Amino acid sequence: MSRIKALTERIGDIAITTRDNVVRGKSRDSFWYSPVLKEKLKDVTAEAVVSPRDEEELLRVLAACWALDIPVTPRGGGTGNYAQAMPLAGGVVLDMKPMNRIRSIGDGVLVVEPGAVLSRIEAETRKHSGQELRMHPSTRETATIGGFIAGGSGGVGSIRWGMLREPGNILRLRLATLEEKPRLIELTGDEIAIVHHSYGVNGIITEAELPLAPAQDWVELLVAFDDWMSAVRAGWAVAHHEGLWLKQLAAIQVPAPHKYFARHRRFLREGDNLLCILAAPNAVQPLLDLLQKEGGRVAFRSDRASDEDKKGLPHLYHLTWNHTTLQALKIDPAMTYLQVGTPEEDPLGVVEEIARLFPDEIVGHVEYVRAAGRLHASLLPLYRYSSEARLIEVACDLEAMGCTCYNPHVYTYEEGNHCDADQARLDLKRRTDPKGILNPGKMIGWEHPDYSYDPAGTYEYAGLRRAAP
Repeated sequence: MSRIKALTERIGDIAITTRDNVVRGKSRDSFWYSPVLKEKLKDVTAEAVVSPRDEEELLRVLAACWALDIPVTPRGGGTGNYAQAMPLAGGVVLDMKPMNRIRSIGDGVLVVEPGAVLSRIEAETRKHSGQELRMHPSTRETATIGGFIAGGSGGVGSIRWGMLREPGNILRLRLATLEEKPRLIELTGDEIAIVHHSYGVNGIITEAELPLAPAQDWVELLVAFDDWMSAVRAGWAVAHHEGLWLKQLAAIQVPAPHKYFARHRRFLREGDNLLCILAAPNAVQPLLDLLQKEGGRVAFRSDRASDEDKKGLPHLYHLTWNHTTLQALKIDPAMTYLQVGTPEEDPLGVVEEIARLFPDEIVGHVEYVRAAGRLHASLLPLYRYSSEARLIEVACDLEAMGCTCYNPHVYTYEEGNHCDADQARLDLKRRTDPKGILNPGKMIGWEHPDYSYDPAGTYEYAGLRRAAP
């Protein structure tokens, strides 16, 4: 008897499918943003997809997978970009979307199951009490809250509220363990950070408690500049004014806006470098007064656009974060992206130097965010891909300039986060997943506890399972 047939018998009426098209589809996330991962992982597939509806069903599935030694890879909306939700060792994909209940909405607080889609959460919190999530990824319409917590790091809202890891941005998590007798455990305080952005390798999120903020009718603004560094410096200047209530602020370098933002193109000129902004209504006029003094030209503002002008336009945040790369890929498949932290000393000087040194390979994209009380110019530049060797060479060049490259072209936690083996995460994994069958292949430290980060190296998981030809 195959292990999947044995699993089906053990879990009874819990939904499971082995249909090839469903299993293959659920075995993928947005890994194809990376040409490196697109080639390496194109044949990765699970053996089945299991869809528990509540915690009781989830624990039954996990107990059966433990007994049968079946790897388990949790999945939300599949919007991650570096294979966090791909089943490298085969086994089952655990589809968490049916666990999507909003348990409670209170004054400044939300309790929700992991499969709830972010746009639905916000529709409910706005309707209930005029509140919204503090932050969300650019994939708000399809991403789940559990996937965002397990795989994301920040997004729309990070200009005001900091990164998702900041104390107070996640209040509590409940996890299911993968053991002989799976348990539910509660995490608060510092323990939350051990699970956040761990790709689900050390526990499966079953419930999250999150803060809410007063909802605003956010005004979408595109402000154009003739010069790239004028746009970057103007963004840096207004981001320091904390009285301006912003939810999103990004700078995008020419030629990307006119070339790749197809539905907004009619508002733009070919030479426009853009600031993409979401501002509260009370911040719009003082913000524009400042930007116009910096040489900016208002190309679009949603509060003064006609219904005809707004017809067919995507949300402004679909021009920012990783959606910038998606807009480029729709038009030029040779484009991909990098994730680069700038040094605290002279970050704008480094942005200018990157533009000077890599004019044919890198198109600038700055996301202004707060982290640990400081303003940062976080880079998600578009990159014209030629080879993996050249990609590594460029990353090493950026590191030599004082940057930190968080590699989005790998599938491991350590390489993607520019870090050594994380002992706190490993310790929790030993407690919650003693067999190491929860999302295997994503944490180098599980097999190499003394791993030290190598910016020029790429780890290959020995257990990688591909579909038969």
